[in-house]
Amino acid sequence: MRDYFLRRLLLIPPTVLGVTLIVFVITRFVPGGPLERAIMEAQMASVGQGAQMSGSGGSSVGEGSGLSDAQMQELKEYYGFDKPAIVAYFNWLGKLLQGDLGTSTRYQDSVWGQIKSRFPISLFYGVTTMFITYIVCIPLGMVKAIKHNTSIDTYSSILVFFGYSIPGYALGSLLLLFFSARLGWFPMGGFKSIYFQDLTFFEKVGDIASHSVLPLICYLVGSFAVTTLLMKNHLMDNMAADYMRMAISKGLSYKESVFKHALRNSMIPIATTFGQNITLILTGSFLIETIFDIDGLGLLGINAVFDRDYPVVMGIVFLSSLLLLLGNVISDALVAIVDPRIRFK
Repeated sequence: MRDYFLRRLLLIPPTVLGVTLIVFVITRFVPGGPLERAIMEAQMASVGQGAQMSGSGGSSVGEGSGLSDAQMQELKEYYGFDKPAIVAYFNWLGKLLQGDLGTSTRYQDSVWGQIKSRFPISLFYGVTTMFITYIVCIPLGMVKAIKHNTSIDTYSSILVFFGYSIPGYALGSLLLLFFSARLGWFPMGGFKSIYFQDLTFFEKVGDIASHSVLPLICYLVGSFAVTTLLMKNHLMDNMAADYMRMAISKGLSYKESVFKHALRNSMIPIATTFGQNITLILTGSFLIETIFDIDGLGLLGINAVFDRDYPVVMGIVFLSSLLLLLGNVISDALVAIVDPRIRFK
């Protein structure tokens, strides 16, 4: 098993290289990049200047792109388009190995600085969402499986399917409209208040909690339903298996059979999906962050795509792919712990 995990860890670097190379090449050839936007802005400025000079009786200047060849070359060097794609990628990779993710073309700040300033917010929502999901959904799925077709199962299923049918971003708009704009119970958005630094410790905790209630509800509605039903369905399948009847026929009580045998086997699918859920810690949901104006990594990533801020895009893609691959390795380790029959070779 040790050799298996070593091979999985050794496969992470080439996989990350492949992902980042593909994304890097796409950013070089996708239309509407930062170089094209700079040329368009220069053309608009040139047209405006020409209109002003024409109105004053002067001659129009700044024909064409409004940029000289020297200015075009400076722009290409600034945005990294003065070299072939493969050469530029290895230049980016060399800086990455030195801990430099580049400089944001929108914020004029280091990419790592932008990510580091937003990471605690995404970490808070990601860890809180995962903790609440597993601490509530696993026991709820167990109760629904044991109490199948009872009133508890029926009423909880209504709530679960109701939450699953509503997208988190749509629910967020409704929650803001009713509980924030109309009733004024919660803030309209953000992660903390503008006077946060002037508050005491407990007031800061309460301020963050009041800002987090509505976004966390939106984060939880989808994963809550999936995890609950996943736990219920697999536990029911295991309770109907032959080994359960064999355990009961040998004198083991029904409760002991469920908790010692069926429950442990039912945890395998939960452990398998754990690695994929780890990416919530980094990226979260950009739609939910946009609605609630949460300045996390999800909002940073979507703004970087819209603004063609490719250094930030590459930084987030690198961290996301790395975290996902590490999460998959952790999932395999959890599966091996839950089910001792599994031996990776």
